[in-house]
Amino acid sequence: MILQKLVPQPAAPVDIVTERLALRPVRRSDAGLFALYAGDKRVADATQGIPHPLPPGAAEAFVARAMAFGGDEDIWAMDGTRSGLPEVLGVISLKKMDRGQSEVAFWVAPAFWNHGIASEAVGALVAANPQANCTMFAEAFQDNPGSARVLTNAGFQYLGDAESFSIARGTTAPTWTYIRKLG
Repeated sequence: MILQKLVPQPAAPVDIVTERLALRPVRRSDAGLFALYAGDKRVADATQGIPHPLPPGAAEAFVARAMAFGGDEDIWAMDGTRSGLPEVLGVISLKKMDRGQSEVAFWVAPAFWNHGIASEAVGALVAANPQANCTMFAEAFQDNPGSARVLTNAGFQYLGDAESFSIARGTTAPTWTYIRKLG
């Protein structure tokens, strides 16, 4: 008889529900909208990791990574079906760091900018604190004051200036760094 040690399977990110949104685990069916939205240069330029133009298969690879639970990042789709909006409005994630810390990252499709979607999603993620963090960090490119407002609306405090590489831009760009201490 062969004995195998059973290892518990990592859990999927939990659903986080707000008045208008559900932050839910990514599904294979999300790939088409991810490709459409993340393929927009305005979205790619506002992120560190989305290339532009978006290569074939990139959205599917992102979905596969997001669905491979147990990595160092939990990823949710911002689903608007609760309020009659599309099932994907954007993406939000928490990348695990050491000592009970994580980094928040998010993007929203341009059609939904200036509607409070990102503020609602970030606020809900912070309130739910699904990784039981003591601290969350976030960055915003300095030419993207809307993302900075989202962070301050969610209680993040300005920490300092830095630089981050943007794949879409092909260069480093100045950023503002934010911190949110949690109870």
